[in-house]
Amino acid sequence: MSHPLGVRQAQKQKTRQAFLDAALVLLEEQSLSSLGLREVTRAVGVAPTAFYRHFPSIADLGVELVKEALDSLHPLIGSTAAAEGDRAERCARAVDLIAGHVEAYPAHIRFIAREWHGGVQPVREAIRRQLARFAEEVKVALAQHPESEGWNDEDLLMLAGLYVDQMLMTASQFLVALESSSEERDRVIRVATQRLLLIDIGRDHWND
Repeated sequence: MSHPLGVRQAQKQKTRQAFLDAALVLLEEQSLSSLGLREVTRAVGVAPTAFYRHFPSIADLGVELVKEALDSLHPLIGSTAAAEGDRAERCARAVDLIAGHVEAYPAHIRFIAREWHGGVQPVREAIRRQLARFAEEVKVALAQHPESEGWNDEDLLMLAGLYVDQMLMTASQFLVALESSSEERDRVIRVATQRLLLIDIGRDHWND
């Protein structure tokens, strides 16, 4: 017995994903504010009017790309914040995880890095909301650490925000290093680890 509704829904989802994939490829060389609807539909191989059956605007497509790009980072950030071991081990492991993620999803990281302060307001706000969500998740993980005894929620959230910002900055730097030499990659690893260590050491003395 056939299920035409299910088939149609699957085809719709496939076309929607094709728009996202095509836009991500096109955005490797330009910003979202310069991306044209006809460029995307031409890349997918459909009429421009078909776009509106899936997204109200290019900005809405961009917001969906933010979700797609950053959703996969939640497990990474959570495992990084909850990692055990001494300070140097935790920081080195965090940097290794970030490097691996950038190598696996370079187009997503490039899109976020470019649009974080880009010209499309709904996309900037979507990134800001996702980063705020990351910070809340990291705050919860940090609160479980013995070093967090005596910290209030506001200070823990501030610390979590520092970690999240540094992780995103490190991801952006790894993206550049992918197109450079192994020496540059080693430099990014060294500097990123030192910066995380600096945040971690400052944490020890915040309540002094």
